[in-house]
Amino acid sequence: MITKTRLLVMFAVLAAGPLMARRGADPTAASAADGWPAWRGPNRDGQSPDKGLLKTWPEGGPKRLWELSSIGVGFSSVSVGGGLIYTSGHKNRQLYVTAIDMNGKVKWSKGVTAATSKGPAGSRATPTYDNGNLYLEAGTGVVGCYDAKTGQEKWTRKFSEFGGRMPGWAFSESVLIVGDLAVVSPGGKSFMVALNKATGKTVWESEAWGSAHYCSPIHVVYKNVPMLINGARDGLVGVHAKTGKILWSKKFATGNTANVPTPAFSDGYVFWSVGYGKGGICVKLEVSGQDVTATEAWRTKDMVCHHGGFVILDGYIYGNHSGGWACLDLKTGRKQWYEKGVGKGSLCYADGMLYVFGEKGGKAGLAELSSTGFKLSGTFSVKGKGPSWAHPVVTGGRLYLRYDDNLYCFDVKDPTKVVAVITDPAPATPVVAADPTAKPTGADLEKRVAGKLQLAEAYLRIPKNDKAVAILKTIVADFPDTAAAKTAAARLKELSGSK
Repeated sequence: MITKTRLLVMFAVLAAGPLMARRGADPTAASAADGWPAWRGPNRDGQSPDKGLLKTWPEGGPKRLWELSSIGVGFSSVSVGGGLIYTSGHKNRQLYVTAIDMNGKVKWSKGVTAATSKGPAGSRATPTYDNGNLYLEAGTGVVGCYDAKTGQEKWTRKFSEFGGRMPGWAFSESVLIVGDLAVVSPGGKSFMVALNKATGKTVWESEAWGSAHYCSPIHVVYKNVPMLINGARDGLVGVHAKTGKILWSKKFATGNTANVPTPAFSDGYVFWSVGYGKGGICVKLEVSGQDVTATEAWRTKDMVCHHGGFVILDGYIYGNHSGGWACLDLKTGRKQWYEKGVGKGSLCYADGMLYVFGEKGGKAGLAELSSTGFKLSGTFSVKGKGPSWAHPVVTGGRLYLRYDDNLYCFDVKDPTKVVAVITDPAPATPVVAADPTAKPTGADLEKRVAGKLQLAEAYLRIPKNDKAVAILKTIVADFPDTAAAKTAAARLKELSGSK
């Protein structure tokens, strides 16, 4: 007999399960506990695993949780890992890295190397979080590893060691972590280089393939071939992730003023679009053993993307096109639609929606993901000076917008999907508790423990801190070697400090 009801906060993502790898994604991608650990998200595809988010924004935009200024001028987006938020900026002729807690308080801010004097003024790359470390490439061509809790330097290398020459607007790549490797593209005698992420020592160097521009690489495994794919001054190039062998290349937009966006991969297709009137190219990969060929599938002028990027979902490409937004069919390049929206800008995807951020005036917009049309369901603006080239980030039910030397955080969870009614008696174990007879390991263990962490965060929103603390302590005690345990320990410390 039901005696009473109780409310249990439970995000829709819990029902859907922990973070899963998306199409063509690196199977070793960071767990959900690390949130958004790198440029363009967990799988470097501009896609967030968040669920239960708003489908429309109220007038004036979603609730602002906090605003932080004086982080340094820059175009760096944010990364989230280990319970902290990271970004970079230029201050006092130094490249600063800033670590921020979830309440918008600066934990530390440190100048790590000289700022580039190349214009426009501001930091370029987004810090990459991995297992307690941050990796950052400076505009000057210095790549370094820093302690994520303190900013203390662990190692640095210079692109000049590999014959890398600074492009006209400085190096802008965000470091890619693949297993034990930190991957960067000096673009000199070795186009791409893999460094041991713990020591900075060279593991392999690729052959030369032209100069670096302003792109960041992606890691994909296609038909059992691990590849690192990046754009460059002369076009697209694919490199074997374990050996550094150049597997394939495709000339495109050679000598362009600036080739900036990160390539995108899906279902054997690699798409890349750049600005200055050049447009986009799509190549189809074919694999034979460990050999790969890239055949041009199509070219287009219906997506001319300066910097704002694109995402591929369900066979369609969504991205910035000139002064607005466009959708193309992945396999044919056929244009589905074009709309102005908030104007030229950048984007990311979460829970069926596109989050777009205009480069002028700090205007953000929300639109349903649809191959049949584009319609905004809410807009608002944030303050800053100059162009806003940092990409929006959605993770943990929050939207982060970086503009100039300001960082804004908004709550974009849908309150109607936050609370579910269940009946007593309450389950003896958390809803997402692992089967006590099972012995998960590796990725499966990480997924299950990440689910426990999400449940703890859900309890904190009721708030039912006692239940949350109990789950967090269980994670730390029973699963000490998981990524979620590090985040749980940090949350326990925060909760202890707030009492």
